[in-house]
Amino acid sequence: MKPTTLAFTALLLGSLPLLAADEAKRPHILGLSHIALYAHDLARTRAFYRDFLGFAEPYSLTNQDGTLAIVWVKINDHQSIELYPEKTAGSDRLNHIALETDDAAGMRNYLAAHGVKVPDHVGTGRIGNLNYFITDPDGHTVEMVQYAPAGWTTLNAGKFLPDSRIATNMPHLGILVGDLPAAKNFYEGILGFHELWRGTKDPAMLSWVHEQVPDGRPFIEFMLYSELPAPTQRGVAHHLCLEVPDIAQAAATLKERAPRIGYTRTLEIRTGVNRKRQLNLYDPDGTRVELMEPRTIDGLPAPSSTAPAPHAATKPIQ
Repeated sequence: MKPTTLAFTALLLGSLPLLAADEAKRPHILGLSHIALYAHDLARTRAFYRDFLGFAEPYSLTNQDGTLAIVWVKINDHQSIELYPEKTAGSDRLNHIALETDDAAGMRNYLAAHGVKVPDHVGTGRIGNLNYFITDPDGHTVEMVQYAPAGWTTLNAGKFLPDSRIATNMPHLGILVGDLPAAKNFYEGILGFHELWRGTKDPAMLSWVHEQVPDGRPFIEFMLYSELPAPTQRGVAHHLCLEVPDIAQAAATLKERAPRIGYTRTLEIRTGVNRKRQLNLYDPDGTRVELMEPRTIDGLPAPSSTAPAPHAATKPIQ
């Protein structure tokens, strides 16, 4: 072997640990920060989450003209629901989803190095957290959030957590995915998520894929489709899950509260394909709130599906 070849080989081998170390520099993704939703009638939607589900509103923001811009509904010290007045009637109710990181600036640099379009710098939101937005392959807006020491989230830790909360944890949220390989390349290949489980309601076609955050327990549920639902019908797929220890007790509590907001839908407890008892609720805009117990009915895990994924058009969701 020529000396130049030996030198190049040594340089290449010597650089491999550096490349591996560089890959390891991806900051942590600790969990799901929030899901943000548009509301047609913000007063009714606030009543649903506040008076029916029992959550508190720690703060809100207004526009320059004094109109309401955004309302926070607090689930716990790290998770919330953001409510925005709708921009267009009859449109998709999902505004964005958000992931919590411990290093927003480092994550921005990491994403840029992996070909993800990112802003020129990390901004500071009006409530003091570090944040910016990126877009996933299906066109969903994904916010990266770092809770700053002087941000309202941190300053209000331990506050606005009433006993009336129907749940204290959001274990997952769901988004529509039409191109599974592209979504897995983004969430797994770049962000570091890993697959937990696959499920189906039709043995011939895969329905759901669960992707867990790399440094925590929460996950995103990919709601697979071959035909994209109409914007007004996407609330079943674009959903949030709330964990409850006893679904029957939660149902009884909600039955008592239902008259407060005129909630008339049937409160039906079912066992899902994942073998967990659950109860589906719907906010005034049709967004599904899935109450679910943390354990399967018999303590055994549900088998993962081997059904093929549907083939959908790869056009981003509009």
